[in-house]
Amino acid sequence: MNDRGAFEWVNYLRRNGSLRVPEKEAAEFSQAVYSAGSREALKLPDDLRMEEVNVAPEFHLKIHANKPGAYDTRLRGEFRFAYEDQFINANQAGKAIVQGDRKRVIFRDMRAEAQAHARLHGLGWRHEYFYGTRNTELSLTPMKLAKVVATLVKEGWHIEAEGKLYRQPGELRIEVNSGIDWFELHGEVQFGDQVAKLPQLLAALRKGENLIQLGDGSTGMLPEEWLKKYGVLAGMGKEEDDHLRFTKSQVGLLDALLAAQPEATFDGVFEKTRQMLRSFDGITPVEAPATFTGQLRPYQKEGLGWLKFLRDFSFGGCLADDMGLGKTVQVLAMLLARKEEIKKDRKPSLVVVPRSLVFNWMEEAKRFAKGLKVLDHSHAQRTKGGEHLSDYDVVLTTYGTLRNDAVYLKDIEFDYLILDESQAIKNASSESAKAARLLQGRHRLALSGTPVQNHLGDLWSLFDFLNPGMLGTSSVLSGATALTKSLDQDTKMVLARALRPFILRRTKEQVAKDLPAKLEQTIYCELDNVQRKNYDELKEYYRKNLLDLVAREGINKAKIQILDALLRLRQAACHPGLIDKKRVTDSSAKLETLIPRLVEIAEEGHKALVFSQFTSFLSIVKARLDKEKIKYEYLDGKTKDRQARVDHFQRDPKLKLFLISLKAGGVGLNLTAADYVFLLDPWWNPAVEAQAIDRTHRIGQTRQVFACRLIAKDTVEEKVLELQNSKRQLAEAIINGDNSVISSLGREELELLLS
Repeated sequence: MNDRGAFEWVNYLRRNGSLRVPEKEAAEFSQAVYSAGSREALKLPDDLRMEEVNVAPEFHLKIHANKPGAYDTRLRGEFRFAYEDQFINANQAGKAIVQGDRKRVIFRDMRAEAQAHARLHGLGWRHEYFYGTRNTELSLTPMKLAKVVATLVKEGWHIEAEGKLYRQPGELRIEVNSGIDWFELHGEVQFGDQVAKLPQLLAALRKGENLIQLGDGSTGMLPEEWLKKYGVLAGMGKEEDDHLRFTKSQVGLLDALLAAQPEATFDGVFEKTRQMLRSFDGITPVEAPATFTGQLRPYQKEGLGWLKFLRDFSFGGCLADDMGLGKTVQVLAMLLARKEEIKKDRKPSLVVVPRSLVFNWMEEAKRFAKGLKVLDHSHAQRTKGGEHLSDYDVVLTTYGTLRNDAVYLKDIEFDYLILDESQAIKNASSESAKAARLLQGRHRLALSGTPVQNHLGDLWSLFDFLNPGMLGTSSVLSGATALTKSLDQDTKMVLARALRPFILRRTKEQVAKDLPAKLEQTIYCELDNVQRKNYDELKEYYRKNLLDLVAREGINKAKIQILDALLRLRQAACHPGLIDKKRVTDSSAKLETLIPRLVEIAEEGHKALVFSQFTSFLSIVKARLDKEKIKYEYLDGKTKDRQARVDHFQRDPKLKLFLISLKAGGVGLNLTAADYVFLLDPWWNPAVEAQAIDRTHRIGQTRQVFACRLIAKDTVEEKVLELQNSKRQLAEAIINGDNSVISSLGREELELLLS
């Protein structure tokens, strides 16, 4: 036991009873007493007492490596405590630091020092003997260095490793200045007496690094939490020297960033603009012009108000109302108002739609906006060139025609550029997306019931059309910073809040109180022994081969084989004839479940839609309906006279059934005569199924709609239902900013599908 000299004092006092100290040695005596004793044991007279100070220690760790090529690769640690400007070694004796010249004593925080020692031990440091120095020193294996440095710097330690001083990030300062039609975001982080600008931080983030080189040669740790949450949003600005530049349309992104940094400063111009954007919740409804035929519902008048809000501030937006809520009608009312509003320099508006919707747009315009002069610029006999387009108010064309005619359409200035079913440009590299971005328009609008279907990166292509540059370059939302992989829920909610004013979405539940409720049911079909045996044999074959292939090659290289296997299993779950054409007359669980229900519906006077992804399955259903002598209409991707088939079904009371391929009939059809919908096979994206159901469940329907899914029990279809939740959450994440989980197919999901 180290008595630190205390027994000598005790022995002396026992022999002499007291101690006399010459006055000239009083200061030296006082220092000796303080150095040896503890605070509790000190009872000195007032003229010998020093100022007693409590100081929290700082922890300093210097890490050394042996010379290159040395046999011993262990790292050595030199551990010290700093009390103000006084440094002491970690193993130094004494409980106090005496500053005699200042008549001051600092008592060491022995508990904090012990906890620091324990922290080092917990991170892998050990006291070991080094042959080179013949001393016992702190030792660490090199592979643990990165974690140790990152952890301790984050906890406020001063670390110097391999000659580099590591610094912890301090305060993040943000400032916004306004230009003519842009905003400048200035930001910097303090690292002690060093500063790093925002572009430097984002550059390191893009490279996947968590360290930056500071001006004095030291190394700074990135402010990880802030950059992880807001770095992608900040990265959507354009780098300009020591700051980032944002366009006027990006004010929502900047506002979201400032909300996370309440100490940020900004000028009056930016404050006025952000307040304007925040007034989005208070959009004033706008009445349709007097020449509009029909009566807009309250939510549709609010839609016109939102369109005016976008136009007043030169923003583009996406009208994303649920299918059947009248997006086309709202746009026609707006275009009619534009015609009456603009007296000089009037330009035509261009509306781009899928070919299946051309007829619908023409008919809706005739019905609601007779005052609009509409040109069908989609047929083979159309006049090429743009000289005649100024004679019309609305030019209606298709995505295919746009691709073919972009060479001259790009040189025409339109009033509005409107993309219906705008998911057609979700792939930024597609010819349709490229052609759309070439167009010139004063205002831009997109229509879609599913603005985000399968991947949140689709937003970049959509918004690069609506507000060019708003989401930065495409690389911001792809690659290493893909939204589906790197952004946490908080970040996605911030992005959703920033984009909210530019996407107007109303659901039927919110606005269409006169629309009857939609009932959905899932019927599970039990496979018979023969079909079960065939399915299980096929499943085991693919399970063995696919999982072996994934184990060898990895899941990315096996994607084609996986998709083929899942396709075959889904077909086998529907009917054996989809796998073997010789068995089209066989029975199947789904067929035997479906046909009696269709017969019953027809006899009761109802009408039904029957959807399947597989036209071969629909052919089998057709054969059974022919046998039952039940009339039906049919439509798939090869059908030319779509509207005639629709009109026949809508108007003929004796025609009870409409068989439709899911892909061909998921959009562009108005089939309100039906009040039953059967989905014969589940689809990966539930939004596509919802679109199919909404062919009948839309404005104009006066009866309750019953939607029924047929699922083969204990097959891949049942597993698909389990995975569909992630798709539904994906589609809602940006629109609603909820806590949905975004995931992609991995080995775990594959094993689920094959289980």
